[in-house]
Amino acid sequence: MAVVKFVSFEGESTEVDVSPGVSLMQAAVNAGLDGIIGECGGSAMCATCHVYVDENDAHKFDAKTAPEAEMLECAVSPLKPTSRLGCQLVIRDDCDNITVYLPEYQQ
Repeated sequence: MAVVKFVSFEGESTEVDVSPGVSLMQAAVNAGLDGIIGECGGSAMCATCHVYVDENDAHKFDAKTAPEAEMLECAVSPLKPTSRLGCQLVIRDDCDNITVYLPEYQQ
């Protein structure tokens, strides 16, 4: 199980225990966190689960795919080198502590 720290745009941190096989989007929605909407339910068809992965944790996930990169272009908040869709970030067995930052806006 991984501990994921979601840091809001305002700097408030919320830690969530996330089991392997669960996406960051689903974990955030299940925890009722503000800042992650997940409008499409995790099918990478919207950008309402846009997050900024801490640069020290980026290697813990599979590389960004071309469809994910294309969908990120629809994000309302500015893109950064570590921008990802939370629905595409699935916790693996070897994950431990992960930090992601939430953008100011999702819609």
